[in-house]
Amino acid sequence: MSISNAMASGVSGLLANSKAVERISYNIANADTVGYRRSFAQMVTAGTMAAGGSPSTGVRTAIAHSNTDDGSFNSTQVSSNLAISGNGFFVVKPNINEGATSPNLVTRVGSFEPDDTGYLRNAAGNYLMGFSYTDGTLGAVDRSSFNDVEPVNVGSRTISGTATTSIGISGNLPAQETGLAFPGDPFVSSVEYYTPLGESGRVTFSWQPSTTANEWNLTVSDDATDYGSVDVSFTDSGASAGTPAGYANATSLAAAPSGFQFDPATGEMSLTIDNGTTPQTVSIGLGTPGSFEGLTQFAGDYTPLNADADGSQSGTLFRVEFDEFGDVWGIFDNGTRDRLFNVPLATFSNANGLSTNDNANFSVSIDSGDLYLAAAGSGDAGTINAGGLESSNVDVAQELTSLIQRQRAYSSNAKIITTADEMLDETLRLKR
Repeated sequence: MSISNAMASGVSGLLANSKAVERISYNIANADTVGYRRSFAQMVTAGTMAAGGSPSTGVRTAIAHSNTDDGSFNSTQVSSNLAISGNGFFVVKPNINEGATSPNLVTRVGSFEPDDTGYLRNAAGNYLMGFSYTDGTLGAVDRSSFNDVEPVNVGSRTISGTATTSIGISGNLPAQETGLAFPGDPFVSSVEYYTPLGESGRVTFSWQPSTTANEWNLTVSDDATDYGSVDVSFTDSGASAGTPAGYANATSLAAAPSGFQFDPATGEMSLTIDNGTTPQTVSIGLGTPGSFEGLTQFAGDYTPLNADADGSQSGTLFRVEFDEFGDVWGIFDNGTRDRLFNVPLATFSNANGLSTNDNANFSVSIDSGDLYLAAAGSGDAGTINAGGLESSNVDVAQELTSLIQRQRAYSSNAKIITTADEMLDETLRLKR
């Protein structure tokens, strides 16, 4: 090796260690940056030892990333803040305006909060992307590209109601109130049902005790219509004591298009409610004769009717929840929970090969391998923890130790240059 080559090697060492210190400094500066992934400089030999010739040696740096190491979880109590435990990245987009051409990126920065229009946006200004549910179904989505992802919006929305079609009734009528010469006032209760527009209505049941023991007259109505009446008798002995014995004298009191029908074999009535161009039909079951599944009559207190009705009223979104599998659930004020979006996790065969962008974002590169938008908690994808953030994966103690090593290496390479300079000076003095 010539003296000039030695000096060149020293210079390359100074440059390489300077870059290494630059990376260390960047890591330390971002030690408290949410979702930051550590990067570092690897020393790589530059040049080869040529056979029979002068060697060309030195060192250069190759920047590497530690994208697959998790940071710690820090609770924030903000439900829309998300952290990934394990493999994967959030898909984000810097600009979601119509016509915008900004590409989709991936990140571990999960500090998402709704903006003024309800779109989830992190502290770096990027919008969270996900797959949208339609009527609770995700459908077929392309998980090998960004084609089917869209911005996640948790702003104001409503859910349509579903009409009530059937109601099951249970409860107890007091046996001692029947068979009296002067029966008391009827026992009245009501049941809520829902129209096709999601509005609520009530059907009222009036139970008038009869002068005949164990017999009642039931009248069904609502605020505007008397639908019909039926006599209900109960068994007073045997294994079926307290169950409906039979139904008789069913009478419709409704004027068309409202209607009332009763099937004594099943104990089911059919109400036709005039609340739209096409009237709503609701089936109400009082209980099959001889069955304990519906109404009963025993001595004791009157038990108000307990109704099991299908359907629901329309509702307005008032909060959202995130589960570990990436589903965004909408909680509506009518008690309904519905899945709105699924937040996938972008996975790669070599996540450390992603291209680094500003704001702790990454983009797909040749080295990263193929993209796959995995469902959280499936395959090799990690899970999502709501209500907190993932810290940087930088270990400050490790960085400070590396800083000392690089400082010593830099000083050593500087020594090479000063030594080579002294040797050249000595060589020049040979001619004097």
